[in-house]
Amino acid sequence: MRTLKITGIVLGSIIALLLVIALFVKKDYSVTREVTINKPKGEVFNYVKFVKNQDNFSKWNQMDPAMKKSYKGTDGSVGFIYGWDSQDKNVGMGSQEIKNIIEGERVDLDIHFIKPFEGDASADFITEAVSENQTKVKWEFNSRMPYPMNLMRLFMDMEGMIGDDLQTGLNNLKSVLEKS
Repeated sequence: MRTLKITGIVLGSIIALLLVIALFVKKDYSVTREVTINKPKGEVFNYVKFVKNQDNFSKWNQMDPAMKKSYKGTDGSVGFIYGWDSQDKNVGMGSQEIKNIIEGERVDLDIHFIKPFEGDASADFITEAVSENQTKVKWEFNSRMPYPMNLMRLFMDMEGMIGDDLQTGLNNLKSVLEKS
């Protein structure tokens, strides 16, 4: 009985310590990657503003060819919603909505994850002319891990995990656009 009591106290203390530590761990995180594409800015922007084109370059869209997709509204315009539903736990279920477009400059997307976890994020594509025939594309991803889940940030490299996938997508985008 005494061993069970000591085990309970130790376990409770560890949990309490972890919860206190989580109070000091950042909840918000942001990951940005970029690539330079050998195409004019207008051509690049007119490609990335269409969410359906992510099927051709986004690592996440390509992870499950059998995922169910739904669309609402006019792609390439504010209010367009793309939904996905996959049996693959790495893809899950959720939606993206175009929230803002600054023509020729940026597309802002709100992302809502439903499965395998509930959460919200934003993703932005920003285009910048490097020269007449070169465009820098930035892909930004911003999200938040609520308390006490933010404690996972101590054990997970969000910058690396998400950043690698963003960079893969941007490299794919470069390849797709430079072939056309």
